[in-house]
Amino acid sequence: MAHSPTTITITGAGGQIGYALLFRIAAGDMLGPDRPVRLRLLEIPQGVRSAEGAALELQDCAFPLLHSVDVTDDIGRGFEGSELALLVGARPRTAGMERGDLLAANAGIFGPQGKAIAEHASDAVQVIAVGNPANTNALIARASAEGVPADRFSALTRLDHNRAVGQLASLLDASPDGIRDIAIWGNHSATQFPDVSHATVDGTPVPALLADRMGADAAALWLDEDFVPRVAKRGAEIIEVRGSSSVASAANGTIDHVRDLVLGRPAEAGWTSAAVVSTGQYGVPEGLVCSFPVRSSGAGYEVVEGLELDDRARSRIDASVAELVAERDAVRELGIL
Repeated sequence: MAHSPTTITITGAGGQIGYALLFRIAAGDMLGPDRPVRLRLLEIPQGVRSAEGAALELQDCAFPLLHSVDVTDDIGRGFEGSELALLVGARPRTAGMERGDLLAANAGIFGPQGKAIAEHASDAVQVIAVGNPANTNALIARASAEGVPADRFSALTRLDHNRAVGQLASLLDASPDGIRDIAIWGNHSATQFPDVSHATVDGTPVPALLADRMGADAAALWLDEDFVPRVAKRGAEIIEVRGSSSVASAANGTIDHVRDLVLGRPAEAGWTSAAVVSTGQYGVPEGLVCSFPVRSSGAGYEVVEGLELDDRARSRIDASVAELVAERDAVRELGIL
């Protein structure tokens, strides 16, 4: 059965992550080999020429699935009929910038985008915040998108999930395909909690594998002092080593996030992680955009409920949620929410 083209808006499309995304989307990596795409590249005026150059390259690739490419700096036109809105462009934190300044700058980006999505996008739109601080940027966009259901908004923590899988695969000499049920809890920040307490490798519990390899006490120490901080601070490590931020892995995480959101994730693959709007699960205040373990049948993400959390996990999750509450309150002080 032939599919009509899916309209996808990518903000900040002339930037590095946008550039890394475009060609994989057009090749079918995100929505599959049978779904044509219509790309809307939304940029600020200074970024239009870069996006136009990317559009020329897309044409030169002659992707069979690429129906059309439209480059614009008009926000209404950029979101017209959009079924997937990938909010990639964001104001990065610079030296000396206070958190309130960063939130205010991004509110000036994501607030108008949320409003434009409500006014111009498809009734079935899914909105994914990729640009950081992703959780709170999604919160801002959602607050500004009157009439768009809360469950249409999510933020990217799949990159963190993939990083956690990669770290375990390397340590345990395992294939990433055999690792399931890792969870990323909280904020996409250094306070996040990568949780392996329910994870397995080819059916064997990860905690047991770590204890067998290192001993129980050493395994606990490795998780707290190596694994958790390395996953949480991997972006800073890449900047130090590479000299610039993670681009390809962020684009890859975005592709994974959207593919599972829209097409579904096989049950045998286990759950994954995404930041979604809380309805109170696990004591997270309602309305926060918080990362949870999630499943998808292709109709959006659903939080995996009923997992047991020990004191260690509860403490780490609470700390990350407290940071999200502080960001929400700072945005409220700006009169945005």
